[in-house]
Amino acid sequence: MPAYKPVTHVIFDMDGLLLDTVGPHLAIHQSLLAEYGQTCTWYDLIQVMGHTALETAQEICRLKSVPVDPEIYQDKVAALQFSMFPKIGLMRGAERLVRHLHKHGVPIAIASGSSQTSFDLKTTSHRELMKLFNPVVLSSSDPEVKAGKPAPDVFLVCAGRFPDKPHSSKCLVFEDAPLGVKAAAAAGMQCVMVPDPRTDKSLTEEATLVLESLEDFKPELFGLPPFNS
Repeated sequence: MPAYKPVTHVIFDMDGLLLDTVGPHLAIHQSLLAEYGQTCTWYDLIQVMGHTALETAQEICRLKSVPVDPEIYQDKVAALQFSMFPKIGLMRGAERLVRHLHKHGVPIAIASGSSQTSFDLKTTSHRELMKLFNPVVLSSSDPEVKAGKPAPDVFLVCAGRFPDKPHSSKCLVFEDAPLGVKAAAAAGMQCVMVPDPRTDKSLTEEATLVLESLEDFKPELFGLPPFNS
């Protein structure tokens, strides 16, 4: 068995990990790129998941040779989010794990590439659950986050905003995207990856632990209170 190190704090990514947003994100980019005779596949999306909103627009425009300023593309993405994001649901096992950790006094946070506006839309139906997270760091809106994932910035800023400012080694990250796993590793944090089943196994190798669902997580592996406690 791998030697997992005990942790005291937990940091969650949001898109595709807590919230079921991959489908809506893909639909938005497919709709916009169709205007330019292009398409967006799941594989295209996985390459940018974790970036800030502007970094994502820049990369999509580059990959697809879209003849438009990335900031304009970003604005078009944001406009479509208003109709799609309020309906987003939770990923399997997310609420159970979050409430369990909060119940036992484990500090929990969110570190996401989202903007504040996007976050508010996505969490429309989950406001009560979101109140359990402190801090919430959104790299597309936060001036202290200089670069999106795979840079470690968002996780380091997040750790620094816990009241007791834990060392990185005491923080456990939950991620679904390869860029997020790289960011956690760069921040010196262990990472539990819950990848989309279409993710190539070679893209999961940097994770500390890989699971099919948050339902499969055993908190005691990392020194956290077990579910039967």
